[in-house]
Formats: sequence, C-alpha cells, structure tokens
Amino acid sequence: MSTKDFVEKDYYKVLGVPKDATEAEIKKAYRKLARENHPDANKGDARAEERFKEISEANDVLSDPKRRKEYDEARTLFGNGGLRGGATAGPGGFSFDLGDLFGNGAGGGQGAAGGFGGGLGDVFGGLFNRGGGSTRAQPRRGADIESEVTLSFVEAVEGATVPLRMSSKAPCKACAGTGDKNGTPRVCPTCLGTGQVSRSQGGGFALSDPCRDCRGRGLIAQDPCEVCRGSGRATSARTMQVRIPAGVSDGQRIRLRGKGAPGETGGPAGDLYVVVHVSPHPVFGRKGGDLTVTVPVAFPEAALGGEIRVPTLGGPPVTLKLPPGTPNGSTLRVRAKGAVNKDGSRGHLLVTVEVTVPKDITGKALEALEAYRDATADQDPRAGLFEAAKGA
Repeated sequence: MSTKDFVEKDYYKVLGVPKDATEAEIKKAYRKLARENHPDANKGDARAEERFKEISEANDVLSDPKRRKEYDEARTLFGNGGLRGGATAGPGGFSFDLGDLFGNGAGGGQGAAGGFGGGLGDVFGGLFNRGGGSTRAQPRRGADIESEVTLSFVEAVEGATVPLRMSSKAPCKACAGTGDKNGTPRVCPTCLGTGQVSRSQGGGFALSDPCRDCRGRGLIAQDPCEVCRGSGRATSARTMQVRIPAGVSDGQRIRLRGKGAPGETGGPAGDLYVVVHVSPHPVFGRKGGDLTVTVPVAFPEAALGGEIRVPTLGGPPVTLKLPPGTPNGSTLRVRAKGAVNKDGSRGHLLVTVEVTVPKDITGKALEALEAYRDATADQDPRAGLFEAAKGA
C-alpha cells in the first residue's frame, strides 16, 4: 500500500459502513462482502478477485483499533486537502517526498517544511511498514484467507480436527519466487530495486507509488517464468489440518494467526479465518454451554412423581427423579452433562418435561380416567381465569 493509496482510499466506502461504525458492524460487512467476492466462489472472475483484495485491505485497517485510529488521523490531515496538492514548498523552495514524512527518509530532519522531523513516521510507520530511508523493497504481509467448515453437532460440542483445502497466492515453486525461469532476475532499472517510484505533485511535493515495471518487487525477470509469468507469485492449493476447539457455536469465526497466504520479501504470513457451521441434532439443542433435550412423560408420572431415564450426548443415560405434580414444560437440570465452556468446565443438561396425552383410551384405562374425572369434577383448572381477564 503506497502513501497515495492510504491517503486517498476510502476504506469505509469499500466496506459500505459509516465512519462511526462499530467493530461488530465492520466485521459483519466484511464477512458478507468477502463471502460474495471470494475467489473460490467466483472462479475466473478477475473483478471479483480484485474486489476481494480491496475488501481484505480495508478490513485489515478498520478491524484493528490502533490502525483504524491512525488511518482516521491520516485522512484528517491529508485526505481533505491538507498537504495533498495544496501545500507549498519548504523554505527556499526545498523539495521533498511526502513519503519522507511517514518514514524518516532523506531530508526528513528538523528542516523539512517547518520541522516535521520523524514525528509523523511514528504515527504512520506501522501502517506503511517503513523504517528509515531504506532503498530495499519492503516486506509485504501475506493476504488473509477465509474458509468455512461444517461440523456435526457432536464435533462442535467435543471439538474436532478437520482438513481444510485452501487456495492462495504464494511464492512460485517453479522459479522459487524469483519470477525468472533460471532464477536470475535483474534489479529493476526504473526504481533501482526499491519497488517504489516517486512522481512530482507540484509545489515541491512528490508521492511514492509501487513501480509499474516490476510491480513493486524491485526485480525484473530476464526470462519470465512460464508458470507465474514473471510475477514470482502463483496460486497454490494446500490442505491443512485445523483443530476446531470444543464448544464452538454455529456461525462462530475462528482466527488462526499466521496460517493465511505467505508474505513477500520476508514479510509475515496473513491469518486464516474459519467460519464454523454446525448441523442440528435430532434430539439435543444448545443454549450457550448448556445442552437441551425434551423428554416425554406420561400423565401419571407427572402427577404422582417417579423416576425417568434421560439420554446424554455421547454417554450413558442418567436417571432423573420427577417430583409429584410436575407441570408440563418444567425444566430440570442435570449437572456437568452439557457442552465444554471456554474455561474447560462443562455446562449442564437442561431437561424439559413434555406431558403426553394418549390418543386411544379403552378398557380399564378409560374407566379409570372417567372415574378420575368424576372425582375431580369440582376442581376447575380454569377457575379465576375469566375474573382475571375482566380486571386486566
């Protein structure tokens, strides 16, 4: 990312969020756009690939509170007409590269345009990865990669190791990342190996951009590699075994640092983001760290009390005691039979009682129920309902 790009690009517009968007809103917007424009979902679509890079670049800055603050400050200083195109040269017509303000380059000492010194380099150095006035191509961090995985309900509760196949740009294996078929690239004569070129903006100012001739690499292939066409980067597919921790929930996004695309010229690798989808279970549900299950019980069991057997996830059934007069919909708790929490403890199993009503009643059962009805004829379960309704 060049100085000009950083000053002029509107990352909020790229993600379609307002400038006061919360971290959650930024994350939601990025995930939606990244999924729509992911290269795996748009094979052969160069525009979607470029859009995905823009989205990832915007997210890298706005999702990091420190970098976002620096970006906002830079936009305030330079993005609204500040020094860009409207400033004048320093005393005596002194000319300097705007990039020096960000990186303590040559001429960036006390005399540069009123003593900017190296102060702005402290503010923006982390964003541009620039140290002093280096003439070498700067290391580039690898791109972040987002992937998805679908787990069974049991795998989500207990944790699982799953294979993930990913495609990303990596150093070309055919030319060892040099871009040259014989591995002997030459220094770019345009940028002299820095990967950056300066262009005058008038008024004694200049902006640095990636060199078009070498694409910011600082090197040019004498005999371009047929695989990567001289870029030194090629699409690489790899399969990685990823450990999904126990207790993950549907829609959760897991970050694996340094597992994304490899960096360039010694830069660190990007990160891998894994979005987890969990298949439903036919019997069990989840509420945070607790598992839920609905257990049918007969009317005599609910009315008179008794013991019932309850299934557990991946373990033997447990026996649960029902107190007499247990109403329909009551929830009972079985300790430590739920999902694994982040601290390693286990949640509980929440058992909801569902009183069943038989459809066909004959013989002695019918006689017994009729006798029960007659014996309780003076007990109206709806007593007070209509009076309460009138007073509402």
